[in-house]
Amino acid sequence: MPTGVASRRHDLPVGFDPQVVAAVDARLHGVAAEHGVHVPWAVESGSRAWGFPSPDSDYDCRFFFVRPLDAYLDPWPARDVIETPLDAVLDVNGWDLVKAVRLAVAGNATVGEWLRSPHVYAGDVRFRDELLALVDDVTDRDRVMRHYLSVGTDHWQRSGAATGTPVPLKKVLYAVRPAAVLHWFDAHPGATPPMELPRLLAEAPVPAHVQAHVDELVAAKSRTRELGTGVVPARLRDWVEERFRAVDVTAATTRSDERRRARAADGFRALLRRWAP
Repeated sequence: MPTGVASRRHDLPVGFDPQVVAAVDARLHGVAAEHGVHVPWAVESGSRAWGFPSPDSDYDCRFFFVRPLDAYLDPWPARDVIETPLDAVLDVNGWDLVKAVRLAVAGNATVGEWLRSPHVYAGDVRFRDELLALVDDVTDRDRVMRHYLSVGTDHWQRSGAATGTPVPLKKVLYAVRPAAVLHWFDAHPGATPPMELPRLLAEAPVPAHVQAHVDELVAAKSRTRELGTGVVPARLRDWVEERFRAVDVTAATTRSDERRRARAADGFRALLRRWAP
C-alpha cells in the first residue's frame, strides 16, 4: 500500500464550502507526506455529521492513519495521534490504527462513529468495511452504552439544562444526541447505531412532544449563529434524564477482555499487513 491519502470522494455534501474541503484535502496530503503514513479514511465529525450544524460551524475532519510496519516494532513508538494547527475554520486530526483498535475494545464509540460518518473527505471503503467489521466484533455493547451515558451526562450537567433555568440552548443538543443513541439501543438490541440525530430518531421514534422540541432546536441552530439562552422544555428535560437513568452502569460485559483483546490483536495484524505503507 503506497504512502498517501485514499481516493477523494467526488460528491460534495450540501452546505460544505468547496474551498474549505480543498483545504482539508491539502492538510490530509500534508500529513501523509510529512509523517510517512497512509490515510485510508477521513471524515467529517462534529455537528455537521451529527445532523445539527450552525451557519458558522467549523469543520471537524477526523482520520485514521497507518504507519509503516517497522514503526510498530519500535521500542519508542511515535505518538498515536497526528494533529494539525487548529484555527477558526479547520480542526483536522487523526488516530493511529492501533489507537483505534485499543479504544474500540475499551468501549469508545467514537471509532465506530468515524467509520459511519455520512460525510467522507477521502476513503477506501474496503478499509472502512474491514475495520468496521473488527470494531463491531470486539466492541462490548454495555461499554458503548456507558460511553454514551458518560458523554451525554457530562454535556447535560455542564450545560445546566437540568436546573430548569435559562441555559445556552446550543449546548443542549450535544446531550440530546447521546440520549437518542441510548433510546435507539432499546429499540435495536444487538445492532450498531447511526451517527446522525435525525436518523436515530427516525429509526427509534420518540414521543411526539420530544420530537417537536428537538426539531425546533435543530431548525433554529441551522438558521442562526447563536441560539441564545432559554429554558429546556420540561418534557424534553424529563425524557433526556429518563434515558440516562435507564442505563445500568453495573452491567457485566458479555465477553471477556482476554477474548476480545485476542480477536482485536488478530484483526489489527491483518489490517496492518493490508494497509501499512
